[in-house]
Amino acid sequence: MRQLILLLLLITPLASFAQPVLTPLSPDEWRLAWHDEFDGTGPLNTQIWEAERGFVRNEEYQWYQEQNAYRQDGMLVLEGRLDSIPNPRYREGSNRWQENRPFARYSSASVNTRRTYSFLYGRMEVRARIPAVIGSWPAIWTLGTKREWPSNGEIDIMEYYHVDGKPHILANAAWGNDRRYSAVWNSKKVPYTHFLEKDPYWSERFHIWTMDWTADYIRIYLDGELLNDVDLSTTINGSIGEHANPFHAPQYILLDLAIGGLNGGEPVADAFPMRYEIDYVRVYQKK
Repeated sequence: MRQLILLLLLITPLASFAQPVLTPLSPDEWRLAWHDEFDGTGPLNTQIWEAERGFVRNEEYQWYQEQNAYRQDGMLVLEGRLDSIPNPRYREGSNRWQENRPFARYSSASVNTRRTYSFLYGRMEVRARIPAVIGSWPAIWTLGTKREWPSNGEIDIMEYYHVDGKPHILANAAWGNDRRYSAVWNSKKVPYTHFLEKDPYWSERFHIWTMDWTADYIRIYLDGELLNDVDLSTTINGSIGEHANPFHAPQYILLDLAIGGLNGGEPVADAFPMRYEIDYVRVYQKK
């Protein structure tokens, strides 16, 4: 009997550490709440997506512009290009990164649903093919509609960039502390080799990124494999965010292809044009 009890004690803790499995969508339980399938060919649908312009964040090299986002054969393409765009904010001698470059040597696109759609809880699914090359920094992410960053909360369903000179895919969440513009991060960095070992042609294929978001957790999956499991009992803002939990409030969707900057790395000319292709974006919610 004592041997049986000991065996149960050994087995029970192991069971509690089993990784959450991505459950199939049941039409009896879930409804499609919002989506864009990017059908057809033509310009970005500005009734859904707003394009950012200029030098925006993270000391990135690219100039964001609407014409680098377009629909082609039922996909949204965010295209990074070699370019030479005069910077209207240029000021000789300025120490500000948005002002000390007379030209942008690259252009790309960043689009969001800030003015048109946000959601609270549910499942978000994106099927995409990313440019897995040095210098590229594609992302699928969400931001809260309340408060300034990071007290509004940020969820990075997908980022790709080089960490210590090696490519990684990341799945993160960030929230605020007691210092303005300073974030607390729950970040998981998975070496890109992990995916290449499964499929040496991984970069040539489309993949599905999924976020499951409830009042208790955020779970981020890639092709059904769990990358990060964020316990929302830990995601409490500091004093600037009034000690609120930003992940109990709505978030809107962003898709972008950054180049260089704080994390993107130094691009090489033969990597252009870069194409980040998104087949669809879907949000499901419980009935």
